[in-house]
Amino acid sequence: MIIDDTTLRDGEQTPGVAFSRKEKLTIVKHLDAIGVQEIEAGIPVMGLAESRMFESIMELGLDARIIAWNRALIGDVQASIAAGANSIEISLPMSDVQINTKLNKTRGWILDQVKSVLDFCANHDLYISVGGEDASRADFDFLAEYIRTIEAHGADRFRFCDTVGILDPFKTYELTAKIREITSMDIEIHTHNDFGMATANALAAVRAGATHVNTTVIGLGERAGNAPLEEIIMASRHVYGMDDAFDTKTMRSLSEYVAQAAGRNLDPQRPVIGEFMFTHESGIHTDGVLKNPKNYEAFDPAELNMQRNLVFGNQSGLAVLKYILEQEGIVLESYQLTGLLHEAKKLARKNKAVLNKAQVIGLYSKVCNVVRDTTA
Repeated sequence: MIIDDTTLRDGEQTPGVAFSRKEKLTIVKHLDAIGVQEIEAGIPVMGLAESRMFESIMELGLDARIIAWNRALIGDVQASIAAGANSIEISLPMSDVQINTKLNKTRGWILDQVKSVLDFCANHDLYISVGGEDASRADFDFLAEYIRTIEAHGADRFRFCDTVGILDPFKTYELTAKIREITSMDIEIHTHNDFGMATANALAAVRAGATHVNTTVIGLGERAGNAPLEEIIMASRHVYGMDDAFDTKTMRSLSEYVAQAAGRNLDPQRPVIGEFMFTHESGIHTDGVLKNPKNYEAFDPAELNMQRNLVFGNQSGLAVLKYILEQEGIVLESYQLTGLLHEAKKLARKNKAVLNKAQVIGLYSKVCNVVRDTTA
């Protein structure tokens, strides 16, 4: 599975997101360090600033393939070539609603246009991915004709786009498998999260023969966003058992950086990278984790350079309370623990929050009538 991350293109199309030059350079360096194989780095035809930004990314000499996005217009491709691109994505709509009402064109015009652009590209030694925007709503016979046409005219791969996120994993698998039957090109899957299925759909496409997956860091993108990079990598590794060479130690820090640059907060319950992934409160869970973390953790937090956190709250039991105290060298009798448990639960309910270590120790000092030397 090859990841083509589009945080700097589709991700920056998130309403209100505008990465600075420094932020873009930092993001691509992070992605490259993780081992992301391809980075869609922008749209050079958008203007001088965008073109120079693309040039600067190319000059970094990253291991990742750097891709420029284009409409299926020769002028767009010329702008990408001028910015130093040797790998491009070109895109045309596939659904009748977009062909007819967005472009006011016909299916025949789409086929003629993509042929003319690809024939131009043939003279410039480019790696070419050709996208089918809104392909999930296209007539499949037309989609098949489009795929055969781009293959015959030199495209290296086809990008299958679920532009408005209307697929489910079963339909995604079915359509990708049908596409796999009609082409020997690589297939790239581009999913959107309008119904919360972007990650599942992307992985279903891989199971059906897709070779490339579009992602964005923390799932940024139009409307509800795209398939999150962190979910795709970790789910492919731990749910599907795929071998990979991704260095995930900095994935949490990259997510934090992108969130800050995008003006977003990371939800603590966010899949994979949320702090609650490895935070345990309930009595049954904390007891199980203390015995063996695999009881309630899908993978080791060390893979993301994150920490396990056992906290005391309304649903906690004696095991975590005893653990917190023993970490501070405090060993209590059973009757003392039971009394402290009762008071700690009351405080947690009152505060509607978990108790931190200092609060637990403070409550212990109060309930057990002990003054501890905190400077020791």
